[in-house]
Amino acid sequence: MTSPLLHLPGAVQAEGSDAGVAAHYGELYGEQRTLADGRGFVDLSHRGVVTVTGPERLSWLHLLITQHVTELPAGQATEALILSANGHIEHALYLVDDGETTWAHVEPGTQEALIAYLESMKFFYRVEVADRTGEFAVVHLPAGSIAGTGEGLAVRETAYGRDVFLPRAELEEFASEHGPAAGLLAYEALRVEAHRPRLGLETDHRTIPHELGWIGTAVHLQKGCYRGQETVARVHNLGKPPRRLVFLHLDGSEVLLPPHGAPVRLAADGAEGRQLGFVTTAVRHHELGPIALALVKRNVPVDAPLLAGTTAAAQEVVVAP
Repeated sequence: MTSPLLHLPGAVQAEGSDAGVAAHYGELYGEQRTLADGRGFVDLSHRGVVTVTGPERLSWLHLLITQHVTELPAGQATEALILSANGHIEHALYLVDDGETTWAHVEPGTQEALIAYLESMKFFYRVEVADRTGEFAVVHLPAGSIAGTGEGLAVRETAYGRDVFLPRAELEEFASEHGPAAGLLAYEALRVEAHRPRLGLETDHRTIPHELGWIGTAVHLQKGCYRGQETVARVHNLGKPPRRLVFLHLDGSEVLLPPHGAPVRLAADGAEGRQLGFVTTAVRHHELGPIALALVKRNVPVDAPLLAGTTAAAQEVVVAP
């Protein structure tokens, strides 16, 4: 999907899995300040949109996802994961139910695999799963925004703002009424500041929810009956996860940010030292300067100076060792 909002003045398209929407509109720090002030919006129309309908939709989803949703009130936002049999994260869903339909937005390009899995688990349940990405786009209004969203739209309201499931044909009208537009780089900078993980960036093929702080927010510990639940319970009750998410303050004198996957090492060991983790997302923040999230081994000392690639970094604990 290529957003029509890429025609707005100054728009520069994002790259990789975020291609199709604007990385920025020419004012990176200004766009961050706009969002931090509760103004403007972010075009997230590249994300997948999936709906589940039918009278048994919530009880059925409850069996498949990590979140407790059998009695999810209409209009209440939640998030959930789908795990492998070994407890590794496969999908992240950002959910809201409007009383008739459960809406979810997911990472760009993951909706087809998600739907294939959900379809394989329907059995005799009275549910229908649909890919609505071609019809609906996600737009984000930041926390503190007083902008209206109109009647009849599904809206996820969280502490970080509102995600609106907007008919795709109304994107340009929405932009004209709710501007200024802020790009994805501004949105990502605030996400990293808030220590919020993202599937495909903070995760790899062996990530479990405990490593990213998703226990409690996306994983409900008082429910069972979902794939991967045994791993979740075992690690929570009997052990510690092998890795942990950390927040990094990066040396501001460096010109380039460490890329996704850049090795993390102890600064004392130098650039040839043993790799202890990797950078997941690095951004430039309008107040904090260059910052990043990284996934490191649990036993890395919490006060140890680090190297993110070749950039000096000081860590803050996100997930306790």
